[in-house]
Amino acid sequence: MDRNRKWVPGFGAVLLIFLSHTTSALEVPLDPKVLEGLPQPPTITLQSPKDYIFDPRENIVIHCEAKGKPHPSFSWTRNGTHFDVEKDSKVLMKPGSGTLVIDISGEKAEAYEGTYQCTAHNEHGTAVSNSIFIRQSRSPLWSKERNEAIVVQMGVSLVLQCRPPAGLPPPVIFWMDNNFQRLPLDKRVSQALNGDLYFSNVLPEDTRNDYICYARFPHTQTIQQKQPISVTVLDNSPDGERRPGFMTPLGITSTKMVLRGETLELECIADGLPTPEISWQKDGGELPSSRMSFYNFKKTLKVSDVNEADAGDYRCTATNKLGTAQHIIKVSVKAAPFWVSAPRNLILAPNETGILTCRVNGEPKPKISWFVNGVPIENAPEDHSRKVDGDTVILSYVQTGSSAVYQCNASNEFGYLLANAFVNVLAEAPRVLTPPNRVYQVIANNPALLHCASFGSPIPTITWFKDSQTSVKNGDPYVIHENGTLEIHVAQPLHSGKYTCIASNNLGIKENHVYLEVKEPTRILKQPEYKDVHRGMSAVFECKVKHDPSLIPTVIWLKDNGELPDDERFDVDVDSLTIRDVTDEDEGTYTCIQNTTLDQDSASAMLTVVGNPDPPTDLELTDQTERSVQLTWTPGDEHNSPTQKFLIQYEDLLHQPGVWVNLTDAPGTSTTVQLKLSPYVYYSFRVLALNGVGYSQPSQPSSQYRTNPSAPDENPSDVQGVGTKPGNLVISWTPLTGFLANGPGLEYKVQWRQKDVDEDWSSETVANVSQFVVSGTPTYVPYEIKVQALNDYGSGPEPEVVIGYSGEDLPLSAPDSVQVMVHNSTLAEVHWEPVSFQSVRGKLQGYKVYFRRIRGLHETEDTEQQEQVLTFSGNRSEGRLPGLQPYSLYNLTIRVLNIKGEGPPSPSKTFETPEGVPGPPSFLNVVNPGLDSLTLEWGPPMNNNGRLTGYTLKYQPVNNTNELGPVKVINFLANETTITLGNLNSSMLYKFYMSAKTIKGSGPIITEEAFTAMDTTVPSRQVDIATQGWFIGLMCAIALLILVLLIVCFIKRNKGGKYPVKEKEDAHQDPEIQPMKEDDGTFGEYSDTEDHKPLKGSRTPSNGTVRRDESDDSLVDYGEGGDGQFNEDGSFIGQYSGKKEKDTHEGNESSEAPSPVNAMNSFV
Repeated sequence: MDRNRKWVPGFGAVLLIFLSHTTSALEVPLDPKVLEGLPQPPTITLQSPKDYIFDPRENIVIHCEAKGKPHPSFSWTRNGTHFDVEKDSKVLMKPGSGTLVIDISGEKAEAYEGTYQCTAHNEHGTAVSNSIFIRQSRSPLWSKERNEAIVVQMGVSLVLQCRPPAGLPPPVIFWMDNNFQRLPLDKRVSQALNGDLYFSNVLPEDTRNDYICYARFPHTQTIQQKQPISVTVLDNSPDGERRPGFMTPLGITSTKMVLRGETLELECIADGLPTPEISWQKDGGELPSSRMSFYNFKKTLKVSDVNEADAGDYRCTATNKLGTAQHIIKVSVKAAPFWVSAPRNLILAPNETGILTCRVNGEPKPKISWFVNGVPIENAPEDHSRKVDGDTVILSYVQTGSSAVYQCNASNEFGYLLANAFVNVLAEAPRVLTPPNRVYQVIANNPALLHCASFGSPIPTITWFKDSQTSVKNGDPYVIHENGTLEIHVAQPLHSGKYTCIASNNLGIKENHVYLEVKEPTRILKQPEYKDVHRGMSAVFECKVKHDPSLIPTVIWLKDNGELPDDERFDVDVDSLTIRDVTDEDEGTYTCIQNTTLDQDSASAMLTVVGNPDPPTDLELTDQTERSVQLTWTPGDEHNSPTQKFLIQYEDLLHQPGVWVNLTDAPGTSTTVQLKLSPYVYYSFRVLALNGVGYSQPSQPSSQYRTNPSAPDENPSDVQGVGTKPGNLVISWTPLTGFLANGPGLEYKVQWRQKDVDEDWSSETVANVSQFVVSGTPTYVPYEIKVQALNDYGSGPEPEVVIGYSGEDLPLSAPDSVQVMVHNSTLAEVHWEPVSFQSVRGKLQGYKVYFRRIRGLHETEDTEQQEQVLTFSGNRSEGRLPGLQPYSLYNLTIRVLNIKGEGPPSPSKTFETPEGVPGPPSFLNVVNPGLDSLTLEWGPPMNNNGRLTGYTLKYQPVNNTNELGPVKVINFLANETTITLGNLNSSMLYKFYMSAKTIKGSGPIITEEAFTAMDTTVPSRQVDIATQGWFIGLMCAIALLILVLLIVCFIKRNKGGKYPVKEKEDAHQDPEIQPMKEDDGTFGEYSDTEDHKPLKGSRTPSNGTVRRDESDDSLVDYGEGGDGQFNEDGSFIGQYSGKKEKDTHEGNESSEAPSPVNAMNSFV
């Protein structure tokens, strides 16, 4: 296999090694330690241009620099023969260089003109420079000539020829006058590329005697001038208008040849009257717009960097109003030789094969010649390993010592190319040039490049290992490049580790270790967000970043892609930017850049500063009339918040100076508004703008605008007529404000007359008041009222009639025919005959019913209570009296009511309320508890509400599991207040329910609880029971049963509800208002209270005392709305326990187990 190595000139030598027909490249770096021992043929590094024009006032410097190992020596030829530098004292060759410095001072510079070529030589070959053509710059004088004065008729065309002397290089031409002022050029007068001055048609102002052509020679910086030319334009026989014609180029067609890569310049100058316009086009194609430009008023077309596609026919067209003229320029493109592929330096190992190629192009096709060490290859010593095939030289199985420099020369009639390429035959063991133990850090998901730069001849083979064990092969995710670099397309943390590269050829092996660290990427998690901030407030941009722990990020904030302003208001924190006291200048785009040594992330957000708008300006009043004017203004800066509306205010300098009043508003898009005005006002206007932030400052006031006085446009508003006392009528109104007066002398004409009475209007004119009092009026009669505004200029419109009433007086009569209907023991209904309208003497407000309880019907003496009052609004004839006490005697009176007050009372009317159910007994106490008996005492109700017929007592036992026993019922006479109950169980809790009754039924119940006494006596025995086995066994069994019972009770209490006595008492503070039907009592669950205190009325077994709560319980307090009921025989249906049947409303609340004492009691 052939291998190709190259030595890039910028980095030393480049090797191209060929094995078979496949090439590979190896770069040799500029490491001095590597290059120090490597032989190298010469390489030209600097040379002068092929065409060198020198200034005779300066030294001639011909550059020739080369490198090689060993350093090359230099020699020169001039005009094809050896140039002996040492023999000419005026010529100096710089040490270590081939550059010539020729001192031509005092000498004829022409002697050193010619063609020079430099040769650089060492033991490995010879390199040659280009042929450098040396010429002296020249600026010859203008040949002396006498210019004849030119006289022409106006309108004809004219050419003033310059014809400067031929210089080297050619001079720059321009036309000026005697004062060294450039002559003005335009499309009529223009300068051609050859320097001549063209007039498409002459005018009288072209007459002058100082048309001077100047030539400036660049190298010598000298300017030559032609003799002035005099031109006189006559207008006695002017030439008429004519079609265009071409002054240059002449004829219909012309030709132009240009070299590839140069600039094509085409010129068309036409005459004609009027002056023609010039246009260009390319036949069969488009003009190259990217490389094309026009000059000289489109008379010159330039195409830069010409290529073969630019050949063709270019058509220029001259046009005026009389016609057109055309000229075609046929352009051909030739080419001096140019490189397609220049030969490249080769470094070959012994027995390797290499190829030198010299590919060029040009028009006509260049001729290629090969040279070896500056000698034509056909004249060089014969070398059987070398074969020349046109533009290719093949070198096969080269041997040590066959190094040389080859030259390729390609030439045609337009120029030549010369290139040097050396062939260096080397044998070198591998060297690894990448520094050892180098650490590469990359960000995850990015490519990683691990370098293994090496040098050797033959080219070393590169192999890679990971962690000194795993062989890295070409393939995903690894790629091994030709230069030995290992690439990981998408690096991941698992790729981190130690990598070893081994460079080997047939002369040796070299290895090197590098390390790869794959880092987490830097990412901005919390990006800055768009901010819309009021001027003067603070703006905070957040920029929170997540990064690899081993990489410390640095944050940079930019404003509009530039640095932040140097202002202490800008506070940069670790993850935020705060801008305090924001100003308009702070608006812009803020970018947060989080940088690490390996990567960065950035995010941007806009800051918009909003503020109150600037006040409008330039207020102007137009279209002025008596009652309107148009106001126009210029809006101020909105400060990034659109204007929502404009508020127009006015100041009345006549009536309220200094007070600005809102007049109207206009949409935020308006700049003008039509204002309606009132007479007799000295207006001054101002405008405020409103945006989302708030109002602007007011604008400057407009000019003053005065309206003329006139009669009032309207009358006072809110006219009323109300009497304040009998015999008067107070007429009041809301006065007109100052500018509503429409003129001076504002007064009010007050008119009144009694309604429905045939009489004339009475009137009175008043001023500066808002009411008028009419005296001597009848009591509460309707009046028609009018109030009209008038001023010095007339009266206002006819006012509307308003109805008012004169003053009221107290009513004269009382309601008649008072009747009372008693519905039940607490409700009665009263009826009466309404009074006449005339007797009310005012506006009827309603009727007041006064009633008072005198006494109960069972009482002998009056116990009058406080009088009660009910008001019935409007013209009523009946009303209801709720909340009466049963079995009572009441009396009532009724009065009529107007605004002035109450009339006389009606005759007193008495009525009685029937009996009702009584209240609860006043108390229920349990006294003298015994083993099987309890004594109860009670008191009569506080309110009998009728004749008391007796009492009803219900009671039932409650065992320790809160189950209720059967209910027993006892009825008592009204005079009985105590009972002793016998045959009760000892140590048992009983619950008692007591209610009073009348013929209407039983009243609310009162409850109480109590325990019977505990039996503590033990019979005496002759035998010690404690020592008997049966007794010990019985006690053990009882203890075991008690333990089981405690466990069952605990489980049952957890499952069951509770006996909510305390909660019921809290919910019903007055249990007496909850009645219980005599034959249908409702009972609920019975349980310890939440804090497990003893039940009300219970006693402790140790001392047998009974405790009574201060408040009595009601039977209803224990109920839940009808879950348990009494049968007709008084037995209780359902369990008195914590467990409900099919009822889960209360949830599963738990309570502690009962005490062992109570557990024992349950078995008594």
